[in-house]
Amino acid sequence: MGSEPLTGVVDEPSKMDTQLRDTVKEPYVSSSRVSTTTEEAGEKQQDLSTNVVSPPPEEPQEGDALDDHLTGFKLFALLFSTSLIFFVLLLDTSIISTAVPKITSEFHSLPDVGWYAGAYQLSSAVLQPLTGKLYTYFPTKWLFLVFFFVFEIGSLLCALATSSPFFIAGRAVAGLGVSGLQNGALAIVSGAVPLHKRAFYLGLLIGAGQLGLVIGPLIGGLFTQYVTWRWCFYINLPIGAIAGGLMVLIRCPEQLVKTPFSAALVRRVIPQLDIIGFVFFAPAATLLLLALQFGSGETYAWNSSTIIGLFVGAGVSFVLFFLWEWRAGDQAIMPFSMMKNRIVWTSTLQYVALISAIFVGTQYFPIYFQAVKGVGPVLSGVYLLPSILSQILFVLVSGSLLAKVGYYLPFAVFASVGATVGAGLISTWDINTTTGMWIGYQILYGIRGAGIQLGVIAIQNALPAKQSQLGLSFLVFCQTFAAAIFVVVANTIFTQSLINETRILVPSIDPTEVLRAGGSAEAIRSLVPAGSPELAALLEVFSNAFDSVCYLMITLAGISVFASFGMGWIDTRKTKPAAKTEATAEV
Repeated sequence: MGSEPLTGVVDEPSKMDTQLRDTVKEPYVSSSRVSTTTEEAGEKQQDLSTNVVSPPPEEPQEGDALDDHLTGFKLFALLFSTSLIFFVLLLDTSIISTAVPKITSEFHSLPDVGWYAGAYQLSSAVLQPLTGKLYTYFPTKWLFLVFFFVFEIGSLLCALATSSPFFIAGRAVAGLGVSGLQNGALAIVSGAVPLHKRAFYLGLLIGAGQLGLVIGPLIGGLFTQYVTWRWCFYINLPIGAIAGGLMVLIRCPEQLVKTPFSAALVRRVIPQLDIIGFVFFAPAATLLLLALQFGSGETYAWNSSTIIGLFVGAGVSFVLFFLWEWRAGDQAIMPFSMMKNRIVWTSTLQYVALISAIFVGTQYFPIYFQAVKGVGPVLSGVYLLPSILSQILFVLVSGSLLAKVGYYLPFAVFASVGATVGAGLISTWDINTTTGMWIGYQILYGIRGAGIQLGVIAIQNALPAKQSQLGLSFLVFCQTFAAAIFVVVANTIFTQSLINETRILVPSIDPTEVLRAGGSAEAIRSLVPAGSPELAALLEVFSNAFDSVCYLMITLAGISVFASFGMGWIDTRKTKPAAKTEATAEV
């Protein structure tokens, strides 16, 4: 087709590689012997473009270090900067939870609370499928830093926001940056270490992100109560300057040999990005989220022409999107051939359901503690520690046991069942719940930590090495999009329950006043006289609305239980033959 191939190889040779070397005698280019000059690289690419597929080079056996891998201080510096960025992006996901009541009270925007997380998650999900292909063709480090710069701009906009729409716009910009950070971090670390060490270092990276996710509410509470909620976003700037500045100075090895950046390369890459699929998907996702968001308040009824029109538009767009994806085949942003793999879709479903349940809980636990229990932002963050510490403990224990046992399916089932039971018990919280009950139930809910990383491991073991990154890209995309949708669904459930319960239990108060009060203890208690029967009834309204959200958490955790059984009975201690394949990308 007149295009130039971009080739790279994974760490291990396959049987097919050996057969090709025995039967085909054409010259080839080894990734470890690629010329460092532009002229020589161009000559080699011209030679390759005139031949049939060239046989892969002789590769070292598993465990042998490739020349391009990092060691010592260089590896430490790369891991430190990448993990710090991973920490910041997941910190940004959860730090807002304990600040939401103050933000909604300041902007008088409780119905917008779903957008605070939804805009961030949706903008990330819409663009994320394209980022996997971008990383295939363009320099990983510099593309990663571009995405990180966009994320930092979004953080600054949030910190400077003067209204709810301004704040939502900042969250959307930050989400665009995040869309390429998770994939990029995984690709950078994978390229820096040999295959047999990759699981350990990726575990450190994911662990740093989980740390940011679980301590975010506590840090957010401290900033909100003692400084200002705006520092939940200002904090990203100095941390980002350190991590980003360090990464600029570090060499990041590539997993694939890539053509030097040029305008011609951009022209050749664009047709490979499935832009048409993206054009169908973006409005479909946006229309669906708008329908859920508008229907959650009192502006539009669920049976109004506006809401029905949005749902119909989303449905038609999704149909067109999937028809196009089927036609696009393996060039699609969501290839059907990969999604038909049972382990891929069940592992994705298990991961998405469990993570979505965690995101929903992280968003609404502080509202319960502040609105119902009457504590401040900091104390509501402290009250999350039982589930946070429990989750960390189960992550560490399950990771150690998995390295010895090898089979991940029992841990996935255990984590999902524990999360389901824990969410069910949490749904019984009310205005009279004792300290021992909300601590104990959260500890049980923290069992989820035993399974939150297993979807990644299952997909890496189920796919050949050259499809592994695409599988992880699909997993991250589904997780991001689902989290955006379910946070908005939770907001719809919470808001509608709040409106209905207020009309039943406190008919003397206009439901719109309750929505405008936000979720902070002070604003809610200012609506009625202290110690009055109306106050007790109003607290029961918020407690019942929170319980309704818990039913969504139970459903999601229950879905992860059933999905876990399809993840495959695979021993991760054994080297999978599928890993020994050639990874080739062409434009």
